[in-house]
Amino acid sequence: MDIINFLHPEFCNALLRFVICFAVNWIIVDRLYYRKSNRRDFYFTFMLISVAIFFLVIIMMNMDRGKATMGVGLGLFGIFSIMRYRTDSMPVREMTYLFVIVCLSVVHAMIDIEDVNVNSAAEYVRLLIVDCIFITAIVVCEKKLKVKSTKLIQYDRPELAKPEKRQELIADLESRTGLKIQDVELGGIDFLKDSVVLRITYDGQGTNDTDKQFTVKKSQWRNID
Repeated sequence: MDIINFLHPEFCNALLRFVICFAVNWIIVDRLYYRKSNRRDFYFTFMLISVAIFFLVIIMMNMDRGKATMGVGLGLFGIFSIMRYRTDSMPVREMTYLFVIVCLSVVHAMIDIEDVNVNSAAEYVRLLIVDCIFITAIVVCEKKLKVKSTKLIQYDRPELAKPEKRQELIADLESRTGLKIQDVELGGIDFLKDSVVLRITYDGQGTNDTDKQFTVKKSQWRNID
């Protein structure tokens, strides 16, 4: 194969955009998402989806039927609406990161950059500015709009749910859970079973969605030693 034909400027531009896209997505996933959530399963999903979406759009953009426009983006989101991550429910935060990863991959693949020249350099600068805006927005939201760590607890002492015994309730919960509790919300009370449902807000970070479970799903048994 002729190396000159293989290293066509359009192909080289696509590879350069892919490198930028992968690097930006890695910063978002590894440095912003994973450090807070420690979810390796979503780390794996986000990074591979960024690669798959980028090259899928690149191939669609170069089909003989003509270059795609808005239909490419709408088609991609249609695919995801059909796929629907239904095996395990995806939390809102993870869904937001998935949306951001998909958007960035589509933007990097669809941006129209011709052969290397002054104008293409300006397009790369604009692309990097967009990337910086995304990263800055995520950093600000993660730092300023912190998600509170909460747990649902089935509590066996409903007599402590009275307003005048709030401090005694918090002290008992802290001694049992070992958590520094900030707030307690009262849920349903079952006098037949002598129990009450409480939502506690505490210092610290929930590591995964099992913080809100009372039973183990079949799909999670493989992760239990």
